[in-house]
Amino acid sequence: MSHEPVAIDVQLARWSETLAAIARTGLAFTQSLYERERYEEVLHVAADIKASLDETNELRREQRHFVQEWMDNIGEGIPGYVTPKIAIGAIVGNDAGEVLLVKRPASGVWLYPTGWADVGYSAAEVVVKEVKEETGVDAEPVQLLGVVDGMQMGFTKFGMYLLLFHCRAIGGELTPHPLETDGCGWFTRGNLPTPTVGAEWWSERAFAAINGERFSATFDAPRTPMWRGPSQI
Repeated sequence: MSHEPVAIDVQLARWSETLAAIARTGLAFTQSLYERERYEEVLHVAADIKASLDETNELRREQRHFVQEWMDNIGEGIPGYVTPKIAIGAIVGNDAGEVLLVKRPASGVWLYPTGWADVGYSAAEVVVKEVKEETGVDAEPVQLLGVVDGMQMGFTKFGMYLLLFHCRAIGGELTPHPLETDGCGWFTRGNLPTPTVGAEWWSERAFAAINGERFSATFDAPRTPMWRGPSQI
């Protein structure tokens, strides 16, 4: 899986969120008034960077809101250590070599079943649960295809890792969730619906896995230099 270097607005979003995470984590651990003031100043700088992504007056007025939102979500000690959110994606294949896709109601785009990782479930258990909830299909996890940094990929503006699993359909019936989806279905590689999000980077590996190929999980290779180098998967 590969993709082009991310645009500057994606880089700015990543730098902003990273600065904010460092400052929020510092605020969660420090007892020093001096350090708190410095970390809060870093939050303001991060908010300025985030606001610069859109030059409209409306978003510039939101600068204070970014800082307040970050401040409101600071825990104490370990609970305050800011880490990326975890999403789980499922490449589900059937015996006909088709992939299971769902249509998102808000955007109208098609994608494989995805959901946030839930506390109390393993990653593989989340896969099974999300596929069943969104599509009605019973799925069995087969292999982990990759670990993807959402910010490097440019499809999130906050810290997020996606664990992408290949699964085998073992039962159930297509029953799209009335709130989370606007439909679902089985599709061949040459007949993906429009628009299907990100197919250029996941479809080749997905259909190879569905057709029986085994993989070692991919991951985002370290960039050189780490903060300005091109992203790779």
